[in-house]
Amino acid sequence: MLKKDSLRYSFAILLIALGWGTSQALAAQTPNTAGITQPGAEWLNYGRDYSEQRYSPLSDINSDNVESLGLDWSFTFPTKRVMESTPLVHQGVMYVTTNWSRVYALDATNGTKLWEFDPKVPKEHLINSCCGPANRGAALWEDNGKTSLFVGSFDGRLIALDAKTGEQQWSTRTVPENSHYTITGAPRVIDGKVIIGNGGAELGVRGYVSAFDAATGEQLWRFYTVPGNPEQAQESKALDQALDTWTGDWWKVGGGGGTVWDAMAYDPELDLLYIGTGNGSPWNRDIRSSGGGDNLYLSSIVALRPDTGEYVWHYQVTPKDSWDYTATQHLILADLTIDGKQRPVIMQAPKNGFFYVLDRRDGTLLSADAYAQVNWASHIDLNTGRPVELPVADYNETGGSLIWPSPFGAHNWQPMSFSQQTGLVYIPAQHFPGYYSPDKKFAFKQHRWNTGVDFWGMRIHPDPIIAKATADAIIRGYLTAWDPVAKEKVWEVEYPEASNGGILSTAGGIVFQGTGQGVFNAYRADNGDSLWSFETDSGILAGPMTYAINGEQYVAVTQGSGGTIVLAAGRPRPKDPSNPNRLLVFKLNSSASLPPSSPLESQPEVALNAQTDSKQIELGEKLYERNCSVCHGVSTESGGVIPDLKLMDQNTHRDFMGIVLGGAKRHTGMVGFYETLDHTQVEAIHVYIKHQTNVVREIDEDSWWNKVRYWYWYWSSKLGDEFPWLANAMRDTIMEM
Repeated sequence: MLKKDSLRYSFAILLIALGWGTSQALAAQTPNTAGITQPGAEWLNYGRDYSEQRYSPLSDINSDNVESLGLDWSFTFPTKRVMESTPLVHQGVMYVTTNWSRVYALDATNGTKLWEFDPKVPKEHLINSCCGPANRGAALWEDNGKTSLFVGSFDGRLIALDAKTGEQQWSTRTVPENSHYTITGAPRVIDGKVIIGNGGAELGVRGYVSAFDAATGEQLWRFYTVPGNPEQAQESKALDQALDTWTGDWWKVGGGGGTVWDAMAYDPELDLLYIGTGNGSPWNRDIRSSGGGDNLYLSSIVALRPDTGEYVWHYQVTPKDSWDYTATQHLILADLTIDGKQRPVIMQAPKNGFFYVLDRRDGTLLSADAYAQVNWASHIDLNTGRPVELPVADYNETGGSLIWPSPFGAHNWQPMSFSQQTGLVYIPAQHFPGYYSPDKKFAFKQHRWNTGVDFWGMRIHPDPIIAKATADAIIRGYLTAWDPVAKEKVWEVEYPEASNGGILSTAGGIVFQGTGQGVFNAYRADNGDSLWSFETDSGILAGPMTYAINGEQYVAVTQGSGGTIVLAAGRPRPKDPSNPNRLLVFKLNSSASLPPSSPLESQPEVALNAQTDSKQIELGEKLYERNCSVCHGVSTESGGVIPDLKLMDQNTHRDFMGIVLGGAKRHTGMVGFYETLDHTQVEAIHVYIKHQTNVVREIDEDSWWNKVRYWYWYWSSKLGDEFPWLANAMRDTIMEM
């Protein structure tokens, strides 16, 4: 966040000039240094300000005139992966990051490129990542008249750039070199300290968050989120206290996890930094902490002193997490009137499906209510603050359970928004179950996901018609307007896909959100009525932002499909197979057009040998789901961002062994599996992919028969919860036909 003399001076100037109250004072961090008269004209932090509300006081674009909104300009980036970044705007310059941690400075009025910076992240570092080389944004800080821009690189560096020129000022490594850590989140800057976390729990790391000097890059403090080897001294008193909640050999089988890969917020009045911590490593607690325990500080909201990293309080959202129910989702600070008293609160809708409201002074739980379908717990006990788990949640005991929500969560990384105008929180929610079963042969493997969950159990039906019908019936997304005081859903918009974009709310009475199918929407903030939409040529997953220059308001959002749901579940695919990464900027009464989309490249028909060895196909399927599905899609159902293996050309089939085992395409991020697979296993995977290709070719989805099969299975899945007897009868009928 920008600094001008001091934060206290900034607050005093704003309060006198604008007459804002307590809640607005929290949201305001700096005076307007760009000579712009409109309050909130700039966007200076990932969530606009330290409160992370993603609410803008700008109202020139409003519910009465938004139908006149049009594309003013766009900028196309050379990258082709998922775009998750929120741009920053200061003094007429827009700063935006792309995947692979590239940074661009653009004229915010017309998109003219001023400079770009490429940290040259090695593509082979993909093997050390969970979910691709995304980057969610940068951070600004001004000191002694000099403005610096900070970005975390995918391979674990924190880099300071001159905001005017893009020249590198310093770079410091925040993680061990060539380790399983990555950085995808946006840094925050507090009083000259750059705060950054990291990811990597799926691959076996120990989570932490660090602070670095904004001027020099020197590390100032580090807070580890889980204990290390209990036979050694712990790094803080907080970890000494956490030791009793851990058992077994967690530091050997996965490091413990608890990575701080996204959410942070800061309260200047309380001088508290809030972080959200991630899942356990491995996911399965019976492996990670075999003797039980809550495993602090996994899946928790933790308050720290930003000057020292000292622990102040915590609330554990999901004790003894075994489901990848992270608490790294968006954190929002606000002041709410609850039971007649104004309370300073922190709010979160984490993966586990419950919406939490805490007193941010001490972490007291005020409310926790389900905002999406949940079957792992019946409710949160407000007296203990703990979830009341249902039997289905213990998949180690059941041997396998279909659980809501899935590891994708009822809400993932896409940011929410809190409107000071309506008092509502807008959540990019989703309905997506997952089948959890224990990996009974678990052994820690380098460069591979180590979850303790058998991904073969999460595969989809081998019949593509049935698989599509099931997904269409069960998987969907929502824009949910949640009242955190009344603790209830006010309105909701349903989407046919689960993976949709972050939220922006404005004083113009509007909520903006993009969809994974490539539509940018505006809704009335009070009732959810559709006001405007714009079709793009790729999915919009990032959070929108807005700014004003010379009295004109703009709305901006980045587009680019991908992310964990698209990679693993293949839903939805980008409209343009080249997945164009663009920045889209809108203004009233503008009518620019997008650049032409790339034509769909025709794939040559490859002659595949018929494979009749069912045992080899079955082995290949298991190996594929456990080694390849995270990137190339469950049951080879690709999201189209990473190559669809069913569309391999003859040369790729010929070189398959060299690519998968030997790493012939290491330069693209496809590192060889020579450490974990052998020739026989790779050949089985190849046979399975050929089998899947043949199955898809044999199916004519336009045929009358397949339409009947689709609709039978669609409705059997749709009715399964309320009418299981009817659903089972329909399924039995279609399987016998």
